[in-house]
Amino acid sequence: MALIHPEQVELTGNQNVPRARVLEVFAADRNRSVLRIPLDERRRQLEAIPWVERATVRRALPNRIEIEIVERTPIAYLRQGSELSLVDARGAILERPTKAAFHFPVVTGISPVMAQEDRERRMHLYADFARQIEAARSGALEKVSEVDLADVNDLRANLTGLGGASAGTNAAANTSPSSTNSAEGQADAPLLVHFGDGDFETKYRNLVENIGQWRATAGRVDSVDMRFSREAVVNPDTAPVARPVPKITPAPPAQKAAPERSPAPKLTSAPKSSPAQKTSIARRSISRQKSSGSLHTSSAQRSSGAKKSRTAKRRASKAAHPAAKPAT
Repeated sequence: MALIHPEQVELTGNQNVPRARVLEVFAADRNRSVLRIPLDERRRQLEAIPWVERATVRRALPNRIEIEIVERTPIAYLRQGSELSLVDARGAILERPTKAAFHFPVVTGISPVMAQEDRERRMHLYADFARQIEAARSGALEKVSEVDLADVNDLRANLTGLGGASAGTNAAANTSPSSTNSAEGQADAPLLVHFGDGDFETKYRNLVENIGQWRATAGRVDSVDMRFSREAVVNPDTAPVARPVPKITPAPPAQKAAPERSPAPKLTSAPKSSPAQKTSIARRSISRQKSSGSLHTSSAQRSSGAKKSRTAKRRASKAAHPAAKPAT
């Protein structure tokens, strides 16, 4: 029941982990009964190998050990000075296998001395960036040559092959032929882009749709800052003064003209009378009142005189013709 020969260790799941590296873990168990091999300890030792994400160790009686390995999946190359290794989504730094071939962008800004949590945070940022730009345009990651993860608030990527004036939505209509030729000449030129820390899909789409026009209007474009919501800053890393370039937005639809209305008449107050006019008006009013009073007085006097005359005539008639006394 002792573990004597290397063939008694059965290994599955390894593609980039050498079998010799696994057997080194069990070197202390040579000539030991498989019942006495500490399986949990050996599992932890296996998972300490950088390429091993998790391992399962089992006894297979009477005298065998079965090992199943799940390897890590690299998502980028990692450059540290002149050394080039691989790195997975959790920030685990992996040695480059001699036989396997990978096609990834290169990332920088991560080192073995950095805390594992910091490496993992940066690689999550990169993985999110890679996923979103692929969602914006299939094959977008093929145009990314290098990504700088030193600043977790500003992912910076070097891109190539974004195209010239033809990539811009309105470039051909708004630029001169000489500017268009200049933009086309930069089609394969490397471009450093500041993407910030999120919304990578929208930013990448805006970049691809407008880079042709930016190159045609701003001349040579070596870098673009896409961290702002409504504009891009061209050449922020090389020009003395960064120049904002707003995104092209369609003109608003024309509105129907409102029917003309005749102007409302002005309200004017009655003209004010001057003091002299007021005095004249008052005098005329008083004169009319006096004249009216005089007319009323004369009429009453004439009426009273007529009554007196009629009364005097009746008295005179009675005196001239006394009434006859009745006979006694």
